[in-house]
Parts: sequence; structure tokens; C-alpha cells
Amino acid sequence: MEELLVWLTENLDQQFSVTELAQRMHLSDRTFARRFRAATGTTPTSWINSQRILRAQTLLEDSQLSIDEIARETGFGHAVLLRHHFHRTLGTSPASYRQAFRGRVLSP
Repeated sequence: MEELLVWLTENLDQQFSVTELAQRMHLSDRTFARRFRAATGTTPTSWINSQRILRAQTLLEDSQLSIDEIARETGFGHAVLLRHHFHRTLGTSPASYRQAFRGRVLSP
């Protein structure tokens, strides 16, 4: 499962179905979903969305990309979907997050 998680993290801009991921692991959908949850504690969709949010946070903090570009880079596709998931997860908008955290350096 670790190899798949690394691959997913490197390919967040793509769209995946559980069936495609299960096939990649040579498992049935149900077996894959069960093993994925055992390994990560969550569903494939929830895990992918949380990784996409983490990637969006990094891009908002460290890049000049627009919200639309970040949505595409992180696999949400459209800014409206990024805003929806971002607000649902973090309780703020991507623009507000960027304003608060851009270029922030954490002290050691």
C-alpha cells in the first residue's frame, strides 16, 4: 500500500476511481477499500482529498499560482471545488489562507 500512497501523492492532479486504484493493486474494489482503510484509517477518497488540501496549502504559502491554477495542480479541477473542500476542511477560503500564511517562516 505504501507504494500506491507515494504514487498517489505524486499524481494528485489526476482523477482516480476506487476501481482504478484497486486494479492497480490487483485487488477487488471491496478488498482494496478494506485494506486502504486498514492502512490509512480512512477511505481512498477522503485520503486523496486531504492530500490535495495539504498540497494546496503548500502552493498557497509558497507559490504565485492563482487559485484556479492551484485547483488544477491539486486535482480539484476548478476553483469552486477547491474552495468547497478547503472551507469544509479548514474553515477558511484559499485566498484568506494565503493572506494569513504566505511566506510565513516557522521558528525552530
